[in-house]
Amino acid sequence: MNKEATESPFSAEFLERQHEVLLEERARYLRQSTMLREEANAMMEDADPGDVQFDEESGEGTNLAVERDRDLALSAQAMDIVDAIDAALERWESGTYGICVVSGKPIPEERLEAIPWAAERVEYKVGGFGPR
Repeated sequence: MNKEATESPFSAEFLERQHEVLLEERARYLRQSTMLREEANAMMEDADPGDVQFDEESGEGTNLAVERDRDLALSAQAMDIVDAIDAALERWESGTYGICVVSGKPIPEERLEAIPWAAERVEYKVGGFGPR
């Protein structure tokens, strides 16, 4: 971490602990995304096209497509979190971790402990109190 981090409103211990959590969460979400994408791909490889009838009346075959789409959507969501974690790690490196990207005010430690990659204070995340 660079010199700016010493000016952080957070203790060095808190920042180090959060850095470790960010790295662990990044690895976990990356594994989850990969697993879901592989499952979705395996569904299509294992499916026999002759077994599936895609029409509105039978409803057959739609379960496979729905499950595959769900796995792909969950994989994409996990990758979105990985991207948010990467941004948090960049803020950690630059010494701005835990500072709201909207207001410049510190994000409460409780929020960072719950969502280590949080970039905004709650009031700015929900959109009700931010500057217009």
